[in-house]
Amino acid sequence: MKRFACPNCGSEVHFENFACVKCGVQFGVHPQSLQMHRVDAGNQRCRNARIAGCNWLTPLGFCIACQHNHVVPDPSIASNTARWAEIELAKRQLIYALRRWSLPHPTRAQSPATGLAFDFLADRQNSDGSTTRVETGHHNGLITLNLAEGDDVLRAAQKRDMEEPYRTVIGHLRHEIGHYYWAMLVRGPALSTFRGLFGDERRDYPQALQRHYAQGAPVGWTQSHISAYASSHPWEDFAETWAHWMHITDGLETFRAYGIALDGPAGTIVRIDEDPYATRDVQRMIEAWVTVSVALNSMNRGMGQPDLYPFVLSARVVDKLRFVHGLIQAASGKLPIL
Repeated sequence: MKRFACPNCGSEVHFENFACVKCGVQFGVHPQSLQMHRVDAGNQRCRNARIAGCNWLTPLGFCIACQHNHVVPDPSIASNTARWAEIELAKRQLIYALRRWSLPHPTRAQSPATGLAFDFLADRQNSDGSTTRVETGHHNGLITLNLAEGDDVLRAAQKRDMEEPYRTVIGHLRHEIGHYYWAMLVRGPALSTFRGLFGDERRDYPQALQRHYAQGAPVGWTQSHISAYASSHPWEDFAETWAHWMHITDGLETFRAYGIALDGPAGTIVRIDEDPYATRDVQRMIEAWVTVSVALNSMNRGMGQPDLYPFVLSARVVDKLRFVHGLIQAASGKLPIL
């Protein structure tokens, strides 16, 4: 992500901040410029500012990000608000990236049948003592996320139980938005290319997932898939690949924003001079990310933490990432359709 500055004194502030700790001025993220602007008559706080920690600005009512909310948690339940705020922050990170790419993201008000919307739901305790679980997923533009994902302790337990090397709220949202854009961008001219890379999505989806959970990923999956779950079905492969391209692009934007340079292979210096959200040079981005992720993983290990990016980018995975990048560029009007 880019760096942010106080609109009054220029001090560095963060994406989720409401005010400058140095000069005290009140500000928020302006959804058009994606910069910090002062709170004033024309730039008011989103209606979700107090209850869900939204710091985006709007002329009136809900901000552009919160207009995508369909069902939100009951704020009268104390445990809901902190979890909801954590999820809302990740959702704003997601919308930030979609706007940086100029990708279409209509609301349900704009496109009632397939507009992008979010349900943030909690598991329900039934009268007989059983629990009705909320499953995270996507259907016709509606992304559902279990509110428990906003709880660090519960999410860590799920990560352990599912034997996942990486599980975050932003990871969930980037994965589910991949399903959303598959329906929007892949159907049509790109479908044959998609099938050549990811496989035939007409395979029985429920059966494929059942097989995956029963038998696990096939031997050698790392040679062709970014994650074990990606090997379950072409739709999941695409969504996982899409999510990782978002991880990489956002990570490299942060790398560029701080002016970082690293020693690369064979005496090279790795730096990013071009905007990762606008570049056409996928190979350079991949090469830079490999160097950056190795450095970050080493730093995490030195701090006694697991790898920040515990994934391998095989040649086949890079081809899939390149395909996703091409779809995004075409949708934003920067490249011809694949």
